[in-house]
Amino acid sequence: MTLRNNGRLDWDKLRVFHAVAEAGSFTHASDSLNLSQSAVSRQISALEEALGVSLFHRHARGLILTEQGDLLYKTVHDVFAKLNNVESLLTETKENAEGSLRVTTTVGFGSVWLTSRLKEFVRTYPDIEVTLRLDDGELDLAMREADVAIRFNEPKQPDLIQRHLGTLRSSLYASPEYLKERGIPRDFEDLKSHDVVIFGEGVAPTTQVHWLADLLSKKKVDARVALRVNSLYGIYRAVKAGIGIGPLPEYFIQEGRGIVQVLPQTEGSSIEAYFVYPEELRNSARVTVFKDYLMREIARARSQLSVIAQPSETLRTAS
Repeated sequence: MTLRNNGRLDWDKLRVFHAVAEAGSFTHASDSLNLSQSAVSRQISALEEALGVSLFHRHARGLILTEQGDLLYKTVHDVFAKLNNVESLLTETKENAEGSLRVTTTVGFGSVWLTSRLKEFVRTYPDIEVTLRLDDGELDLAMREADVAIRFNEPKQPDLIQRHLGTLRSSLYASPEYLKERGIPRDFEDLKSHDVVIFGEGVAPTTQVHWLADLLSKKKVDARVALRVNSLYGIYRAVKAGIGIGPLPEYFIQEGRGIVQVLPQTEGSSIEAYFVYPEELRNSARVTVFKDYLMREIARARSQLSVIAQPSETLRTAS
C-alpha cells in the first residue's frame, strides 16, 4: 500500500519513524521530537497500519527493527541525509561554509601528514566540523560513508569527481640508532647484511607497495626480513623503533621524526595521489574550501622537500 497524506507522502510519520529507529525506544524518540510518548506510539501504529507491515519488534528492553522496518529505515535515512545535504548546499558559500565534512584517507598519510596540517583550517573555518576516518581500505563515497577522500590509486567508481594531486615518491629509511649499530649501506647489495621491514599480508596485490621485496628478489639480495607489516604507518613505527630498513613515501621524512633516508640512489615505486568526492558535492563550499586548503598545503610541502610533484590542474569525472 502506498503511504500518502492528501496525495503526498506523509513525511511527518516518516520523520517520527526515523527518530524512533535511531533512538531504539518511544521514550527517547519522544524527547528528541518534543512529543509525548503516546503521540509517538500512535504515529508508528498508524504508519504500520497504512503499510500493512510491522516495523518494530516490541520487547521490554526497547524496539528492534523488523526486516521490513530495516528496509524502510535505510531508505528514509538516505533520503533525510540527502535533504540535509541539499539544504547545506543551498545556503552555504565560501564565506559561511559550515556543517560536517567527513574526510577519509589512509592511516599513514592521515596520521603522519594530514592531521599535523589541519590546525589552520579548523581555526579558519570553525563552523565546519571535520571528521577524519583513517582506513587503509576504501570507504564508499557514493554510499556517503565519507564526503571526500584522499586516495593513492586512480578511482574507478563512476560519478566521482577527482583531482590529481601529484606523485608520491618512495625511498628507503632507517633510524639513526639502527645505522649506528649496523652501519650505513652504501649500495643496494649491502642490504644482504641488514634487516628489512616490508609489506606483508593484507595488502592488495595491485598496489605498488611491494617494490622493496620485488627489488630484493630481482637483484638476488638475501636481506633478512625482520618484520612484515600491512600498513605504511606500521612500517614507519617499526623503522623508527630500529627494527630494520623499510620503504616509505617521502612525506614520512618531512613529518615523521626519528628516521633518515638511506640509499638515495635507490628510488622505489611512485604512487599517484587523488582528491575525490561525489558529483553531488561539486558545488559544496565545505568541499571547495577544504580542497583549496589542501592544495596550498601540498604546494608548501613541495617547496620544502618536493614531497608531491607535478600536480594536475584538471578536474574530471572518473570513468
